Amino acid sequence: MYKYNYLSKSNDDTLNLGKILAKYLKNKDIIILSGELGAGKTKLTEGILSFFDLQDEISSPTFTIVNEYIKGDINIYHFDTYRLSDSSEFYEIGGEEYFEKGICIIEWGELISDAIPEEHLEIKIEKDSKQENYRNIYFFAYGKKYENLLKKLEEELQ
Repeated sequence: MYKYNYLSKSNDDTLNLGKILAKYLKNKDIIILSGELGAGKTKLTEGILSFFDLQDEISSPTFTIVNEYIKGDINIYHFDTYRLSDSSEFYEIGGEEYFEKGICIIEWGELISDAIPEEHLEIKIEKDSKQENYRNIYFFAYGKKYENLLKKLEEELQ
């Protein structure tokens, strides 16, 4: 597993990080986002969507489980699995079928970890204890494809 750490110093930093990450995303990519409420999971997703000029359409999928965004031949599926009791509910909505259709961004993905394919990119966002607007963002690449993606991202951010 390949790891990379990034320090975001503002909402704009997190938004920009999402835009840069989005350059390397393709249909069938899977991103797991974890972090406490207000950590910046939706802000990072907003950055990804803004790269595809979909930023005006973002809304938190908290009450719908999944929001779908389409831009040309790119499909983006933004999940919030916080309200699911376990992965069986994810399977009931056909969640795993989305993995083959487009880019899947899954907030609270750790709650359905047994439904997540072995190869994926996990991003953990933690609030900094000393600086209110700072976020420690930890990337974990599972699989060669995501290892290569993360190395490109790291290179661009340095």
